[in-house]
Amino acid sequence: MTSRTVTLLDVARAAGVSKSTVSDALQGSGRVAEATRDRVRAVAEELGYRPNSAARRLRRASTGAVGLHLPATATRLDYYMNLAFGAVERAQEDGLDLVLLAPSGASGGRIASRVDGLLVIDPEAGDSAVPGLLDAGVPVVTGERYLGPVAAPSGAVVCDNAASLTALLDHVTERGARRPAVLAPSGSSAWATALRATARSWGLAHGVEVALRTVPFAATPAEAEETTRALLTADPAVDAVICAPDGSAPGVLRAAAALGREVGYSEKAGGSRKSGSGLLVAACVDGPATRTAEPPVTAVDLRPAAYGRACAELLCDILADRAAPDTVRRHAWSLETRASTGPA
Repeated sequence: MTSRTVTLLDVARAAGVSKSTVSDALQGSGRVAEATRDRVRAVAEELGYRPNSAARRLRRASTGAVGLHLPATATRLDYYMNLAFGAVERAQEDGLDLVLLAPSGASGGRIASRVDGLLVIDPEAGDSAVPGLLDAGVPVVTGERYLGPVAAPSGAVVCDNAASLTALLDHVTERGARRPAVLAPSGSSAWATALRATARSWGLAHGVEVALRTVPFAATPAEAEETTRALLTADPAVDAVICAPDGSAPGVLRAAAALGREVGYSEKAGGSRKSGSGLLVAACVDGPATRTAEPPVTAVDLRPAAYGRACAELLCDILADRAAPDTVRRHAWSLETRASTGPA
């Protein structure tokens, strides 16, 4: 391996430590045991590691900006726009501008010369831009964990996505559903992976077969409608549909109406159980589409603006030495029950 190809990640893997530990050991900073520091330095020398020049420049002077990398589909999703606004607001409180990066990303060195740190939201293991961002030579905070093969970021802010889908499945079951379905997102983000796995594990734990269908990560209402119509036609016993992608729940409602399935509870049943042709509908992401639908849709409020603030705050804290590298913080969500699953 030549000096041009050796990265912090290579040294971290060879030494059996995190990338942030390698960085601290080589810079003589952080709380690294002397034995670990010596081992890291020996491995770096053996591999021929040479520090990134852009990273060295950044340690001497601040650019006054941080970068934000969003999924390629983010521009048409309300969730990510609110998240970005929250991140901008929090970064400005520390005197930092926020730069929105192109979805395709750029080489780590070029990015590191322009920003002090990076926010990478919902990183996909299959996104070719992410490894370069994580090895850009600046602190990186991810919104949700990165499940790819490279070393962990400097910090992360995570939601308990398994718990949120479990809450939705428990809720529709309590409201009378016996054959729930989940329209789960495709892709290799932590959010998508957790939802697919939870749909399966919940079904096994409750002795209920959950009808799991995979839709695009940013499925449109039309795509959700097509999938739901096919699902309900092939399996009329499905009595609850939980739709994951942001903004796609109205498509589920349209499919139900087209097939004569009443959404929510029947007044004739006294509001305590579903009618025979009824269908409960819920969503994994709250937003204008769920709140203004007819009927309004029960959904998980992920509080995206607050989430963006939390991600930016952790990055600011790491840059200002108010938080240690490898910090993981939790972000809370809430379940908003509405008419699509019965009385709130």
